Amino acid sequence: METSELLKRVRKIEIKTRGLSRHIFSGEYHSAFKGRGMAFSEVREYTPGDEIRTIDWNVTARFNHPFVKVFEEERELTVMLLVDVSASNDFGTRVQFKNEVITELCAVLAFSAIQNNDKVGVIFFSDKIEKFIPPKKGRSHILRIVRELIDFKPGNRGTNIENAVKYFTSAIKKRCTAFIISDFQQQGFENALKIANKKHDIIALKIVDQREKDLPDIGFIRFLDAETGETRWIDTSEEKIRKHFHTQSRQQEIRLKDIFTKSGVDFTDIMVEESYVKPLMMLFKKRGK
Repeated sequence: METSELLKRVRKIEIKTRGLSRHIFSGEYHSAFKGRGMAFSEVREYTPGDEIRTIDWNVTARFNHPFVKVFEEERELTVMLLVDVSASNDFGTRVQFKNEVITELCAVLAFSAIQNNDKVGVIFFSDKIEKFIPPKKGRSHILRIVRELIDFKPGNRGTNIENAVKYFTSAIKKRCTAFIISDFQQQGFENALKIANKKHDIIALKIVDQREKDLPDIGFIRFLDAETGETRWIDTSEEKIRKHFHTQSRQQEIRLKDIFTKSGVDFTDIMVEESYVKPLMMLFKKRGK
């Protein structure tokens, strides 16, 4: 993409997503994520009404009198975006491609973060780690991320979520908030996700096109697996084929929901053909409570 065209697209996305983050998401973001990270401040004597679980038993034993730990809200968070850049996201049947929605989501989250004085970093992944942008603050840093999201060309076409999560866990030592943004059309990452969520606060945003849930009745169509290059002809006029496709899609949804629930990971679906504002707001409000 030529530089002038790239800059135009970056500016267009900045105007849209920065406005959303400032006027809609900023307050919800703060209540959803700020205050969830608590840093140790000091020890003081126990007073009636203090929670038993905050008692510092070592200090209490030393002075033979109960003392409690005092924590304060961590004012600065690190937000990591784990972005799936595999070939399956180069797909869309209506308004946008999945990767275009991913770009906007990342921009909204990044601008919301810097308005709350947080650092933002990115891991681009396919079936390998494609690029790591360390966490930093500032508008210029966010614009760099947006440019990369628009113009990045991955080296591989496959998906390996487990590898991405393991890399993230080893690369980011301090507890942070991490968004995994993917269509999650791959399995085998459950254990890595559970381990990562014990150390960090992880949220999953699943990007879905309606045609990945239901097939239209339009006769013979050629399907291409973007990640493997395999093609297959399917007669969508056969009702049993459409029902089988829907059943398989529904079973995958149930499996993913079970994985996220057991791992303690908050999640939501982002439909490509619908606004992402409502599901994000609902997710933020749920966490804020």
